Amino acid sequence: MVYAEEIRDHLRSLTARQRAILFDSIEEQLTYEPTTETRNRKEMLPNSLAAWELRIGDLRVYYDVTEDHQTVTVVAVGIKRRNRVFIGGVERQL
Repeated sequence: MVYAEEIRDHLRSLTARQRAILFDSIEEQLTYEPTTETRNRKEMLPNSLAAWELRIGDLRVYYDVTEDHQTVTVVAVGIKRRNRVFIGGVERQL
Protein backbone atom coordinates (compact mmCIF):
# COMPACT_ATOMS: atom_id res chain seq x y z
CA MET A 1 0.00 0.00 0.00
CA VAL A 2 1.45 3.33 -1.11
CA TYR A 3 -0.02 6.75 -0.39
CA ALA A 4 0.59 9.71 -2.69
CA GLU A 5 2.03 12.79 -0.99
CA GLU A 6 -1.10 14.83 -1.80
CA ILE A 7 -3.07 12.63 0.60
CA ARG A 8 -1.82 14.68 3.57
CA ASP A 9 -3.62 17.75 2.23
CA HIS A 10 -6.75 15.73 1.50
CA LEU A 11 -6.85 14.32 5.04
CA ARG A 12 -6.82 17.78 6.63
CA SER A 13 -10.44 18.30 5.56
CA LEU A 14 -11.52 15.13 7.43
CA THR A 15 -12.24 14.67 11.13
CA ALA A 16 -10.11 12.32 13.24
CA ARG A 17 -12.97 9.82 13.29
CA GLN A 18 -13.29 9.91 9.49
CA ARG A 19 -9.54 9.37 9.13
CA ALA A 20 -9.63 6.35 11.46
CA ILE A 21 -12.54 4.80 9.56
CA LEU A 22 -10.79 5.56 6.28
CA PHE A 23 -7.49 3.87 7.15
CA ASP A 24 -9.20 0.83 8.70
CA SER A 25 -11.36 0.38 5.60
CA ILE A 26 -8.45 0.83 3.20
CA GLU A 27 -6.49 -1.90 4.97
CA GLU A 28 -9.50 -4.19 5.12
CA GLN A 29 -10.79 -3.75 1.57
CA LEU A 30 -7.71 -3.12 -0.55
CA THR A 31 -5.28 -5.67 0.86
CA TYR A 32 -6.83 -8.66 -0.92
CA GLU A 33 -7.86 -8.49 -4.62
CA PRO A 34 -8.10 -4.70 -4.98
CA THR A 35 -9.15 -5.03 -8.64
CA THR A 36 -12.21 -7.17 -7.98
CA GLU A 37 -15.42 -5.14 -8.19
CA THR A 38 -17.59 -5.33 -5.09
CA ARG A 39 -20.49 -3.39 -3.67
CA ASN A 40 -18.08 -0.73 -2.35
CA ARG A 41 -15.35 -0.61 -4.99
CA LYS A 42 -15.60 -0.20 -8.71
CA GLU A 43 -13.53 0.56 -11.75
CA MET A 44 -14.11 4.14 -12.84
CA LEU A 45 -14.69 5.52 -16.29
CA PRO A 46 -11.47 6.94 -17.80
CA ASN A 47 -10.47 10.12 -15.95
CA SER A 48 -7.38 12.05 -14.91
CA LEU A 49 -7.50 11.02 -11.25
CA ALA A 50 -7.52 7.23 -10.77
CA ALA A 51 -8.74 3.97 -12.23
CA TRP A 52 -10.57 2.69 -9.13
CA GLU A 53 -12.91 4.07 -6.46
CA LEU A 54 -13.57 2.71 -2.97
CA ARG A 55 -16.75 3.89 -1.25
CA ILE A 56 -16.78 4.15 2.55
CA GLY A 57 -20.07 5.81 3.47
CA ASP A 58 -19.77 9.37 2.17
CA LEU A 59 -15.96 9.06 1.89
CA ARG A 60 -14.29 8.16 -1.39
CA VAL A 61 -10.83 6.70 -1.93
CA TYR A 62 -9.38 6.89 -5.44
CA TYR A 63 -6.58 4.46 -6.22
CA ASP A 64 -4.54 2.78 -8.94
CA VAL A 65 -3.18 -0.76 -9.00
CA THR A 66 -0.12 -2.07 -10.81
CA GLU A 67 -1.19 -5.57 -11.80
CA ASP A 68 2.29 -7.06 -12.11
CA HIS A 69 3.43 -5.96 -8.64
CA GLN A 70 0.02 -5.83 -6.94
CA THR A 71 0.90 -2.42 -5.53
CA VAL A 72 -2.04 -0.24 -4.55
CA THR A 73 -1.39 3.50 -4.79
CA VAL A 74 -3.97 5.71 -3.08
CA VAL A 75 -3.94 8.95 -5.06
CA ALA A 76 -6.86 10.91 -3.56
CA VAL A 77 -9.34 10.92 -0.69
CA GLY A 78 -12.55 12.90 -0.74
CA ILE A 79 -16.06 13.39 0.57
CA LYS A 80 -19.09 12.92 -1.65
CA ARG A 81 -22.03 15.20 -0.97
CA ARG A 82 -24.96 14.36 -3.21
CA ASN A 83 -23.53 14.39 -6.73
CA ARG A 84 -20.42 16.42 -5.91
CA VAL A 85 -17.01 15.23 -4.71
CA PHE A 86 -14.77 17.38 -2.52
CA ILE A 87 -11.09 16.46 -2.40
CA GLY A 88 -9.05 18.47 0.07
CA GLY A 89 -12.05 20.76 0.57
CA VAL A 90 -12.19 21.67 -3.14
CA GLU A 91 -14.92 20.43 -5.47
CA ARG A 92 -13.55 18.14 -8.16
CA GLN A 93 -15.20 16.98 -11.39
CA LEU A 94 -14.50 13.35 -12.23
